[in-house]
Amino acid sequence: MYSSTEEKNYLERFLDGDDRVMLEKEARFKQIMMMYSSGIREVTTKLEVLNDDLKSRYQRNPIHSIKSRIKTPVSIAKKLKKRGLPVCVDSIRGNLNDVAGVRVICSFIDDIYTIAEMLTSQTDITLIKMKDYIENPKPNGYRSLHLIIEVPVFFADKMRPMRVEVQIRTIAMDYWASLDHQLRYKKDDLDEQTLTDMEQKLKHCADVISETDMEMLDIRKNIYGFRI
Repeated sequence: MYSSTEEKNYLERFLDGDDRVMLEKEARFKQIMMMYSSGIREVTTKLEVLNDDLKSRYQRNPIHSIKSRIKTPVSIAKKLKKRGLPVCVDSIRGNLNDVAGVRVICSFIDDIYTIAEMLTSQTDITLIKMKDYIENPKPNGYRSLHLIIEVPVFFADKMRPMRVEVQIRTIAMDYWASLDHQLRYKKDDLDEQTLTDMEQKLKHCADVISETDMEMLDIRKNIYGFRI
């Protein structure tokens, strides 16, 4: 259940007894984590099929790589507690959209929208929400396309729609986001001026990377035309 002793110790400090029973012993929690993992497999398979089909048609893979993750019990507990919500299976299903996550890394910006459109147009996929942080970047420069989708998963008893967050970004966007994530943990150790300077530099890097993405897309179109 836990990825480390540190996580279990955190839960013991952070949650009351009833909440710990929910996360440590109740079979329903393990069951729903399995269900979210199954949702990830369904979405990942769909993306792999799309990529293979596009490769056979156009001799080019728009998807560079696919990564996935399930939120840890600690992350789930923190998020529910922060919102003042109970730590229980019903609360997880009813309030969290990002327990299951799939990250799709594309080579070019237009691939992002092509893959998103092809995925969400499938008849068994329901688009719940979309946030376009490429068209409207976050103030720190973060760029990515975020989708919350529901995918049907057939279990032993019945079909259940599972929600999965899909983040689609370019290789360059993923590179920037990965480094920003690493540096974020050091921000509390910096004085105010150093922190401001670092954030300005990171924002500048994000803008440069965005310009590079656009230039690379232009080069590709000159070579391949406007095919996918």
